[in-house]
Amino acid sequence: MDLREQLGHRFVHATIQTAGAKSMSDINPALDTPTDLNRNATASVADALNGALADCYALYLKTKNFHWHVSGPHFRDYHLMLDDQATQILGVTDAIAERVRKTGNVTLRSIGDIARRQTIVDNDREFVPAADMLVELRDDNLKLVERFRTVKDAAEEAKDNATSGIVDEWTDQAEERAWFLFEAGRKG
Repeated sequence: MDLREQLGHRFVHATIQTAGAKSMSDINPALDTPTDLNRNATASVADALNGALADCYALYLKTKNFHWHVSGPHFRDYHLMLDDQATQILGVTDAIAERVRKTGNVTLRSIGDIARRQTIVDNDREFVPAADMLVELRDDNLKLVERFRTVKDAAEEAKDNATSGIVDEWTDQAEERAWFLFEAGRKG
């Protein structure tokens, strides 16, 4: 192994450790991606992105759950809105994961990985009134906004302009979803 390969191998090892891998056997040096960004700084960006990604998956599944189980006089409107929102959330996941890879890091690998990182709480109740669904999803979208702001801070600290820029669109989408949920549930 030449010096360049050794340095690359060490970089991948350090990066994976900071991204949550358990051991060197969890990685493959072939996953190293060239970047001009500081390797240590990108690990914190990847960690923030992976946290946001876990919350996106948790929010996606909760939104689909509520879409499937909503009932009441506004069924059709809520059913369609929640399906649109779930589709939008799922659409962000690939962009987040690809951004992690572009920074030379690794992303989530399993449902267990998502469960360890998510901050959005699952809702497994058998029945949730439609009004409560809207409030819960609104609050969860606002939590996701907080996650995206954490990503933005990490990206700016790392001088990762691409991540800093793209996260603005994700933040705007989550804020819009929260607004729609608020307005749909407004009384009076």
